[in-house]
Parts: sequence; structure tokens; C-alpha cells
Amino acid sequence: MPSPCCDDIGRSVSVVQTYRRLGFPVEIITIACALHCSVMQENTELTAYAMDSIHDRWFGKKMHQNSILTVDQHEDGSRLDRVLLRHLGASRRTLMLRLIRKGNVRVNKKRCKPEAHVAAGDRIYLPASLREPDQQDRSEIPASLLRSVADMPVLFEDDQLIVVNKPAGLVVHGGSGHDAGLIEALKAVRGLDDLRLAHRLDRDTSGLLLMAKDLSSLRQLTASFRQRDMQKTYFALVAGHPFAQAGRMQSRLAKGVVRGGERMVQDDEAGKEAMTDYQVMMHFERDGFDYAMLALHPHSGRTHQLRVQLRQEGHAILGDGKYASREELAAYKKLGGKGLMLHAWRLRFAHPLTGQALEFTAPWPQNWRSLLLYRSGMA
Repeated sequence: MPSPCCDDIGRSVSVVQTYRRLGFPVEIITIACALHCSVMQENTELTAYAMDSIHDRWFGKKMHQNSILTVDQHEDGSRLDRVLLRHLGASRRTLMLRLIRKGNVRVNKKRCKPEAHVAAGDRIYLPASLREPDQQDRSEIPASLLRSVADMPVLFEDDQLIVVNKPAGLVVHGGSGHDAGLIEALKAVRGLDDLRLAHRLDRDTSGLLLMAKDLSSLRQLTASFRQRDMQKTYFALVAGHPFAQAGRMQSRLAKGVVRGGERMVQDDEAGKEAMTDYQVMMHFERDGFDYAMLALHPHSGRTHQLRVQLRQEGHAILGDGKYASREELAAYKKLGGKGLMLHAWRLRFAHPLTGQALEFTAPWPQNWRSLLLYRSGMA
């Protein structure tokens, strides 16, 4: 073990006395002194060494049975944060990421970043706050959420997949101020403990949501998204009339920008590449306000991608309280509009087990009707 040098003798003596009163053996007291000195000297390497030694030589003998998570073959090559999310549940995502970054979660006794990839057989040390999977009792999920999920249209289901038509206003998973979301409620209602999201939709976006019932199917679907084999089509009602009838929007999107107390996504050179094709489907004019319906084909899945890119083009999505201007929001409200006019309409992909080509579409939400039918004088 590296030999520390501690100038504060008084504090070292205090540490020794404390550990003796607690009944720790001499070996552990020696390591504890090294840990104390390393912290005082801000020696992070020595601190990590001392902490690992204490775990191995003392606490390892009395280790909680759930303190070590061994990566199985199905998770080989997965990201550390995603392994823990699947094992522990999404409700503790913020805590989990913070503990990984602080070094409290370790892989084979080494610090790792959340995006680090793990291999089968790797041993992940979990601190006490993460040692039990999130077994959320059905009674803890709001009854209104359970009813909404029970009544939600299921468009397709087999032993590997389930496709639903998500209503606007429903979060897809717990976290960020929500104790539970669609995925937690659906697990409770249908008894599908291994159900996982294949992709995400914003809370205020309606339409098709795809979920996998096992990890193997999830990884196949994730690969399809990444390789752009899966085709998604959204419809949006936007402010104004785009000049070009069709085109491609490209940007680099970065999360975490705070503006007016809200976390926003914006175009930034340090951001991740985002690309979307669009096609203008219809033009509308009502009470002096122009708007249009667009078909959108994203080639990437960045947070708020469609909302930010359309705002950048000068055609914010109607009802977008985060990115639309006050004038656009006021004009939309004057028309009687309510909610974000973004709908995940069509999804095409290959079945992860059979390879069969599948295609699903989700019908229009009811609140779109008056805005869509006005053009033909039917509203």
C-alpha cells in the first residue's frame, strides 16, 4: 500500500481512537488512517486505494448479498448506466448517474463513466442506496394513471413486443418529478416485469410507442433504430407556411441549456448530430393566422429534436410551450387549440425474432379535428 504522510497528528490520533472504540482490528485502523490522510491531502488515487482496501479486507467479509451485481451474458457490451437502469428501475436514474460520476459505483473496483461499456462477468459494486431493485408497489402508482394505461389502445402484442397509442400528457417513465409513468403502470396492470421502452416520446407527444418484453428483443430494436432500419413518421401542425414544400433539417443538438429557469435543447457545435426530412402536406389560414401540417421523418432520436429544429426554421409546433413564441401561443389559443400538435403517426420495422416487416399507424387525437377539418369548411 502507498505510504501516506500526515502532518495533522492530532486528527490522526482521533481517527485511531474512534475506530478502536468501534472495535475495528488494527489492519482496518491503519487503512482508515491512510484514507483520512489522503482526503486531507486531496490525493484521489490514494483515497480510492484505501476505500477499496477497506471494502476488500473488512466489509467484504460482511458484504450485503446485493452489493455486487455481476453482468450476465445478455448484458455483454451494454452501457453501464443502461444495465443499472434495467436492473434497478428508471425512478432512481438521477441518483444512479450522480453516484456513478462520484465514483460510488465501481466496475471491477475501478471508476467508470455512465457511458462505459461492460462485459459479461464484470462485477459492479453498488452502494447501499442502490442495492435493492425498484419494486414499486402497485398501490404507490396513482389510480388515475393505472386507469389511463388500462384503457390505452393496444395496437399490437405478441410474446416479444407491445405497441400502444400513447395519449398526450402521459410521461413514458418515472423520474423528473414523476413517481411513475406509462411503463411502470403497464408493468403493474399486465404483470410484465421485464417490459422495456424501445424508444421514448415526450410527455405531450401522442402516438405510437414501442416496447419490448425481453432484453434480446430490446437490443434488436435498439440496433434497428441506430442503423436507421426503423422508419418513423410524425405529423405536426406548425406556425406559418414553410417556403419549401420538402427539405432536410440538420443541426447539432445539446441538452442542459438553462434559459429563464427552464432546461432547453439548442443547436450547438458541441452537440450531437440530428437530421430530419420534412414534407408539407397542407396549408391553413384561419382568422389571419397561417399554419401548416408537415410529415416528419427523423433519422436520429435526439431529445426535443423535431421541436427544436422546426423552431429554428421559424415554424414552431403549435402549442409548444417551451419553444414557440408568445405570439404563436396566443394565436393558437385564440383558435381554440389545446396541447402540443405533434403526433407519432407511423412506425415501420422488422420483428426482432421473425424478421417479418411490421407497420402500424395511430389515428388522429380528437383535439386535432377542428384544426384539420377547417380547411375544407367542415369544422
